[in-house]
Amino acid sequence: MPVLSQIYIYPVKSLTGIAVTEWPVDNNGLRFDRKWMLIDAQQQFLSQRSLPQMALVNTRIEADGLIMSAPNLPALEISLYPTGGDDVEVGIWRDRCLAKTVSPAADEWFSRFLQTDCRLVYHPDDQIRQVDQRYAQPADQTAFSDGFPFLVISESSLNALNHLLATPVNVQRFRPNLVIADCDGYAEDQWRQIKINQIEFRLPKPCSRCAVPGIDPETAIRNKEPLATLNRTRRWDNKIYFGQNALHNRTGNLAVGDWVDILESGQKQPPLP
Repeated sequence: MPVLSQIYIYPVKSLTGIAVTEWPVDNNGLRFDRKWMLIDAQQQFLSQRSLPQMALVNTRIEADGLIMSAPNLPALEISLYPTGGDDVEVGIWRDRCLAKTVSPAADEWFSRFLQTDCRLVYHPDDQIRQVDQRYAQPADQTAFSDGFPFLVISESSLNALNHLLATPVNVQRFRPNLVIADCDGYAEDQWRQIKINQIEFRLPKPCSRCAVPGIDPETAIRNKEPLATLNRTRRWDNKIYFGQNALHNRTGNLAVGDWVDILESGQKQPPLP
């Protein structure tokens, strides 16, 4: 039977994630996941796509603080429960939503490391960012993720990919939230509804991949792989796919070792052989 083998949260969009063994799920997904985000002078989100050195900023949680560390800089700590700040309308792809600034000190820290003017913002608890209604229900929401609160990948899918690579990559390249073990490779392509510890998840859409999996998280250097291999093996409709976006039906808790019940399956998405 499939089992939840890894859980990752990414407090600041596009920075290094945090592996956890158990974690609460709230209305937006895993608690604190993509609650913070960096924006440029036009209030558009920043990511490793344009600033690969973001991969070198590590995050950790201690007590009520979120701590960021980067080479040659003192650590930056902010509150896990921010209040105040100035309102700013930010852009995430085609979405516009309200955010609040964190602090001038945080802005200066990130601008110095990334060598570009930027600001750190957070998603206020009283703001609702609705998920794309082509794939979701009216109550589905997320914070600053690209579009969905969860990304699901199986260990067997990664193993199948690594079997084709001269140098294997780890699952962090793909920035999943939930990693599933003990299933067939790409089994998640057929899952439509699963349940983990009483939380039901809908998997309405496969995840199309950008350039980020080609960035080495240890060095921030761009590589041809694994994208070149994915382009040969996982390409459909001019995009490459790896993993499944997911939506949850309730709050609760998840823990590594939880069983994964497959409630509904369907045709492969994307429809690859």
